[in-house]
Parts: sequence; structure tokens; C-alpha cells
Amino acid sequence: MTSTRLDAARKGTPREQLDLVRELAAAHSNWGRWGADDELGTLNLADARAVGRGAASVLDGRVFSLALPLGQDGPQNGTLGRFNPVHLMLRDGGDVVTGAMVDDFYDGRDRHMRGTDGLVILPLQAGTHWDALSHVMFEGRMYNDRPAAEVSSRGARRNAISRAAAHVVTRGVLLDLPRHLNDGRPLAPGRSVGADELRSCARAQGCEVEEGDALLIRTGHLQRYRSAGAWSDYVAGPAPGLSLDSAHWLAERGVAAVAVDTWAAEVLPNETPAVMQPLHIVLVWSMGLLLGEMFALDELAEDCARDGRYTFLFSAPPLPFDGGVASPVNPVAVK
Repeated sequence: MTSTRLDAARKGTPREQLDLVRELAAAHSNWGRWGADDELGTLNLADARAVGRGAASVLDGRVFSLALPLGQDGPQNGTLGRFNPVHLMLRDGGDVVTGAMVDDFYDGRDRHMRGTDGLVILPLQAGTHWDALSHVMFEGRMYNDRPAAEVSSRGARRNAISRAAAHVVTRGVLLDLPRHLNDGRPLAPGRSVGADELRSCARAQGCEVEEGDALLIRTGHLQRYRSAGAWSDYVAGPAPGLSLDSAHWLAERGVAAVAVDTWAAEVLPNETPAVMQPLHIVLVWSMGLLLGEMFALDELAEDCARDGRYTFLFSAPPLPFDGGVASPVNPVAVK
């Protein structure tokens, strides 16, 4: 699809915008590619060869966490009913000091040893997370032509995030767009990033994106808010991100997963005002692509710029929530 065709459709009537999204989704569909029972989507491409390429990228053993802290100071503002994690203690140090621990486990035992316990209440997409293939619904269906009714109040019976628990280990490639496009400064809110810019960034960094790679895309948007010390409109506000035009390149390269340092991964405001999150429809719903959001990529980007190496072993398995439509994650890059 030409950029002229994309531009015309994006500016067209609601029906033309919907037709554009349908057309892109059909062009990049992986429904049935790995069989009618498939629930992994593009993670099928993260095979032993891709894992081997990742392992071969480890030269110094430096490890970087790419996750936001999970706490009350997180980015959530109530949009979509999401809130920041609530951490509660079941047993704390005060219980030890006062001798309050008299439950069945501790009662009558040696009084020298006691333990603390806690619990966390959080939306699955409160912080750094993966979207499951059961997260995005379009026209009553989800990935691989499954009905929306497969996700009930008890969770997803198909396409749950738990299916990916043993599959998100591969070679990672970082594309540092601020350094490539904007003299190191964060990309402006509303700035869309298309295939040509992704391709040229990889070329400038001297790295080739290969089938089965996890592609990490830094826009600098997260850095902007963390530097300011306030999240304000980070959630659901204007943001740089991937354009609909990026879909054909991501499909062509055969990436297994894509993660971005923004709330939505795709550009906000959306390119199709009449169709919410159109790129989610194309990537998650149609391609079956594992999509990550709110990844903290700044420290890794600094290190990549210093040594000129933008590839690494990437490990980010989701928590195996039974029926989960997403999962918080602590991704790591090992160089």
C-alpha cells in the first residue's frame, strides 16, 4: 500500500478509515499460518536459531532491566479503569516485634524465626507489560478467528498470555530513534514513525533486523516524563509512536515481538480518528504479534551508544496468569 493511499484513507470518511484498517489487517494476517490451534502468533518465529543469535550477542555479561518500578508512583491515572499497583503486607516487622504472629504455621514453634509476607493488587497493564493476543478485539473476533466470547469474566480461554510463558527469549534489537532522527532529543508528541525511518535507523546503527528478533523501539517519550518528575498525560496523551505505515516492514522482517517506551506503542492521537488503535488491530489482532508497552529503554540506549552494539540477548517471559489478557514483565537485555 502506497504512502499516498495511506494518507488519503487516513484523512477520509469514517468508512474509508475503517476500510483502510480492514485492508491492512487482511494484507498482514497470520490467521491459520501456524495452524487453526495456534495461540502464539509471531512468537513461533523466535525459534532455536533466534535464541542462538541472542546468546551469541552476549560479550560482556552486562544486564539491563527494562521495567518501570511497580509502585504507587507509577504512570496510571485511572484511564480504562487502570490504577497503580497496591502493595499490602500480610505480615510485617511490627508483627514480629509485638509477637502478633500466632497463626497455625508459627504457633508453638521456635520463636526465633519469623517471616514477612505481602500481596499486590494491580491491573495486568499497570506498568511495563505485554499485551496478550486475547487483548485486542475487532468486529467481534480476536487473533486466529476466535470469537470475543472466548474471553469471559474468568479470563481468556484462548490466546491467553500464559501460552507465551516459555517463548519470549530471543535476540533483541534496539532502534534508538531520538539519536537517529532528533539529535538525541525525545521525539515530539504526535510524531509518527514509519517503515522508512525504522529501516534507516537500523542501517545507521549497523544492525539488521532478522526473523524471530524482538524489536525494541525507543522514542524518548518515557524519558521526557521521568525527567520532569510527573506523569501528567503520559497515559493516553499525545505521544510519538509507530505509524500504520510501519506494519509492512515489521511483517517483512518477521519480528517475533515489538516493545516501545510509550503507553500505546502506536502514535497518539490515532491516525484514524474513526477507528481506535488501528495499529493494534493490524499487529496484535491480525498478525498475532506480541506487543509491549511502557518499556524503560533509556539506560540500555546509553550503553548501546557507547559501545556501538545494538543487539543483545533478550528475555521477557510473561507471568503465566491463567486466562490473562496481559502480563506485567521485568524484561532484561544481556550484552
